[in-house]
Amino acid sequence: MKILVTGADGFIGSHLAELLVSKGYDVRAFVCYNSFNTWGWLDDSPHVKNMEIIAGDVRDPNGVRVAAAGCDIIMHLAALIAIPFSYVAPDAYIDTNIKGTVNILQAARERNTRVLITSTSEVYGTAKYVPIDEDHPYQGQSPYSASKIGADRLAESFYRSFDLPVTIVRPFNTYGPRQSARAVIPTIITQLLNRETQIKLGNLHPTRDLNFVKDVAAAFLAIMQNDICIGEEINIATNNEISIENLAKELIAQINPDAEIICENQRLRPEKSEVERLMGSNEKIKRLTGWEPKYSLSQGLAETIKWFRDEKNISRYKSGIYNL
Repeated sequence: MKILVTGADGFIGSHLAELLVSKGYDVRAFVCYNSFNTWGWLDDSPHVKNMEIIAGDVRDPNGVRVAAAGCDIIMHLAALIAIPFSYVAPDAYIDTNIKGTVNILQAARERNTRVLITSTSEVYGTAKYVPIDEDHPYQGQSPYSASKIGADRLAESFYRSFDLPVTIVRPFNTYGPRQSARAVIPTIITQLLNRETQIKLGNLHPTRDLNFVKDVAAAFLAIMQNDICIGEEINIATNNEISIENLAKELIAQINPDAEIICENQRLRPEKSEVERLMGSNEKIKRLTGWEPKYSLSQGLAETIKWFRDEKNISRYKSGIYNL
C-alpha cells in the first residue's frame, strides 16, 4: 500500500512517516520545497532511505496532483500552524490551510483515494463543556483556527458531495521531540536547558490536553487501518488537562528548581482569542479503533527532555527569541 504523507518534513508528519515505514508501508513523503534542498526533520531520520521524497508546495494544485498519483491513501498534515503568526499573516493561512486542502481533496477525487485530513483542537475554541467530543460547536478564535474550520468543512463537503472516503483527524495539543520552538513545551524546556532563571511565558491559566507525538502517530495509523472511520471526525485526546502554569512548574522541577516564571506581554494572545480550556474526549477513537494513549504525561515529558538535552538537537532552537 502506497501512502502519501504531506508535511512529512514537520513535527508530527516526520514521526508518522517513520512509523509507517517501520510497519512496512510504501511511503511517499511530500516535503516543502526550498532552495537548500533540506527535508526538515527527515534529514536526520534513519528511515529516510526507505522513503520516496517529493519536494513541492500544497498550494500548487499540479504539484499535489503529481505527488498523489499512484497512492492508495493520502495523509494530509501540511499546514501553517503557529497561532501568533496567523495574526500577522492571515492570508498565508487561507492559501496554505484552506486552498492547500482543496488541492489535496481534488487530487484524491480524481482516483477516489482515501484521505485523512488533519484538523486541530483549536477549531473548538474555549470549551463550552468537557470533555470536548466531536459534536462540540466550532469557534474561530484565531485566523489559524478559522482556516482549519474552513478546511474541515470542505473535507466534509467532498465526503457528502462526491462520496470521497474522507476522515477528519483532530489531535489535541501534541508535544514531543522535534516540536517547533513556537510551542509552549519547547519554549519552556529550551530556556531551562540554556540555564535561564526567568522563564518567559504568556498566559498561565489556560488548560490543554497534551498528547505525546508517538501516541498521536499511532492514532493516525489506527484510524487509517479502520474503514469504519471513513466519513467521521475523530479526536485524538487523553481525557486529561493541565494548566500552562502547572506544566511549567513540573518542567522547572525536573530541570532547574531555582527558575521562576515571568509573564511577558508580547506572548499574550488577544483576550477574546485566547482558548481558555481544552480537554478532549477520546471515547470515539477508542470505540472505533481500540486506540488509547500509551504514554503518561510524565513519561512523555521525560522522553522530550532527554531529546532536547542532546546538543545537536537543542542547537537548532533559539531560546532567547520569541518565536511567532
